[in-house]
Amino acid sequence: MSANHPGTPATGTLLGIWAHPDDEAFLSAGLMALARKAGERVVVATATRGESGTTDPTRWPLEQLAQVREQELARSLAVVGVSEHRWLGHRDGALAGVRRAAAVAQTAALLEEVRPDTVVTFGPEGMTGHEDHRTISDWVTRAWHETGRTCRLWYATLTPGFHRTWGGLNDEIGLWFPGASPPVTRPDELAARVECTGRLSDLKHAALRAHASQTDGLVRTVGEDRFRRWWAVESFVSAQLATAQKEASHASR
Repeated sequence: MSANHPGTPATGTLLGIWAHPDDEAFLSAGLMALARKAGERVVVATATRGESGTTDPTRWPLEQLAQVREQELARSLAVVGVSEHRWLGHRDGALAGVRRAAAVAQTAALLEEVRPDTVVTFGPEGMTGHEDHRTISDWVTRAWHETGRTCRLWYATLTPGFHRTWGGLNDEIGLWFPGASPPVTRPDELAARVECTGRLSDLKHAALRAHASQTDGLVRTVGEDRFRRWWAVESFVSAQLATAQKEASHASR
């Protein structure tokens, strides 16, 4: 991988704000790796330790899961060259119950501390529809407005091609939460797109596999090769465009 990897987005200082350990790897490991290769500062903030996130409590006991996932996250970030991380200190699955004003103030303080050029997070739909994901998007978006929108805000999104290629698999594993409206953005409307190929694909795959408590079961279900290709393209849409499209959609109803 080189700094002139095809389609390398110019992020400047990059801040990712996510709900759980592994969100950052699925949706932005390639972007982070390219930013670090280009010499940019990359910081990741995670709202919870993902202490409720297991479908195999025998292998991953809940009382040990927070510590396990902390270690997994550290290993995953190291793969892509990221050494700066912040925990926001909230409970897994409970973000919607946090007092909104306090959470937005905490997020705004993070923006003011890091002073990023680009922030990446979930869109309002929370990608899969997970309530924690949707709540993080709300906090970040509100904090971005309150701090004067001094940086770019990009939402992780998906393209029609992703849905065509992987729709069957997504339905098979139950990726979408009930009532979810997965994001879809045309390629020509993207703010940034990262295609993980070659060495970048290896880094992305390693970053994901470092989250073994979350990815081992998926790999057993879908196979290593399909798992590697499944999230190999990372897509982002600007918050401004996403908001304008949502407003236009509502106005046309």
